[in-house]
Amino acid sequence: MEENIPDPGTQVAQVEEAVASIRERTQFQPQVGLILGTGLGQLTQEIDVEYRIPYESIPHCPVSTVESHGGELLLGTLRGAPVACMKGRVHVYEGYSARQVTFPVRVMAKLGIGSLLVSNACGCMNPDYRRGDVMLLSDHINLQGVNPLVGPNVDAWGPRFPDMSEPYDVELRQYAMQAAKANSIQLHEGVYVSVLGPSLETKAEYKFLRAIGADVVGMSTTPEVTVARHMNLRVMAVSVITDECFPDTLQPLTLEDVIEAAGIAEPKLAAIMSGVVEKLAQG
Repeated sequence: MEENIPDPGTQVAQVEEAVASIRERTQFQPQVGLILGTGLGQLTQEIDVEYRIPYESIPHCPVSTVESHGGELLLGTLRGAPVACMKGRVHVYEGYSARQVTFPVRVMAKLGIGSLLVSNACGCMNPDYRRGDVMLLSDHINLQGVNPLVGPNVDAWGPRFPDMSEPYDVELRQYAMQAAKANSIQLHEGVYVSVLGPSLETKAEYKFLRAIGADVVGMSTTPEVTVARHMNLRVMAVSVITDECFPDTLQPLTLEDVIEAAGIAEPKLAAIMSGVVEKLAQG
């Protein structure tokens, strides 16, 4: 996670090099960016994909080391909107810095997206939630101990102290609620807390996280959202609940359990995400 943070000129040059590499392949102009989390790749089947670009072929782009995450940037059309879709993401717990984790968001912003839709797999502390449910993020708490904006600010990208009083766009959240209602999906709305990982939480930690106001917990999302808001992108995020983190009935969890639960909830996520994209396509 520790790194020698490049100066602003170098950071800009790295993003420009990545964008140029993509532009050598295509002049495709995405309107919406998508980030798909653990076991949540089904939405890609609905995308009319024009270009598939492996992360390792994009200069400076981090590559996932997690088995359940893909590793390619998809450019195509979803519900009438041109999209850039990250099939798989990287995490700080893999050894990347928060700046490296959010590099693809910078690249998508420079490719032309105006909105970013994010998904993740998470555990729930809210007793009203259950495995297989979905939750729309109304706010978040960052307990990862890192921030992708640490270091010299790139003024061309955004302000030194970006406002985070409303990180999740109100109108996009309304679109998500409408899509859920149209598809008879129960969509919770609540607070996501991000932790570093990769170890799962203890019973005492789950109690603490619930006490400070979190409904669900995960190991991603807040870095990408912070950078997206730094670059003035509109943001929406949806969590798929893959495990119930109730201290009194806590059970051991495996990655296979998470992927299985994500698969159960995937159709709900796909319906909500595609519904929001369709609204954005309509302007």
